[in-house]
Amino acid sequence: MSELDYDDLDRRMNGAITALKHEFAGLRTGRASASMLDTITVEAYGAPMPINQVATVSVPEPRMISVQVWDRSMMQATEKAIRESSLGLNPVVDGMVLRLPIPELNEERRQELVKVAHKFAEQAKIAARHVRRDGMETIKKLEKAGEMGEDDARSASDMVQKMTDDIIGEVDSVLAKKEQEIKQV
Repeated sequence: MSELDYDDLDRRMNGAITALKHEFAGLRTGRASASMLDTITVEAYGAPMPINQVATVSVPEPRMISVQVWDRSMMQATEKAIRESSLGLNPVVDGMVLRLPIPELNEERRQELVKVAHKFAEQAKIAARHVRRDGMETIKKLEKAGEMGEDDARSASDMVQKMTDDIIGEVDSVLAKKEQEIKQV
């Protein structure tokens, strides 16, 4: 390893933001969204599969999600996966379709969702800090091996720290937006 790869560090830190946005898509805000079910996996044919690989998910109304299961034998497993998810939804079986009414969020449930959002944001921050740690270790190794001078090491460390601070700021911004969306009545 003869060089610090800033692009790789940046890509990995931005991956934390991407993962956070994906997690937030699954958090319920009172409006129906097909992406709410993205985090649900169904036990299908002996292996866990994302729900979109066993059914078609659509939003026919603002407060209703429709899940059209393709294989009749997967109906019970799909219903069970939705019931046991942290979304708090109760599927109504209608032939080969599961209807998921989205109940109004009460204040208590909104607070729970805000806590969950904070947990996801903290996980993203931890991921960014892990990437920073990797970058700092690389800088120390390069400096120790004589491939990087003390001044270069200091400026590289500052650069990695700035990247980390930027990502954590973005995490806070995404969290604030999601929190406002959850609290909106």
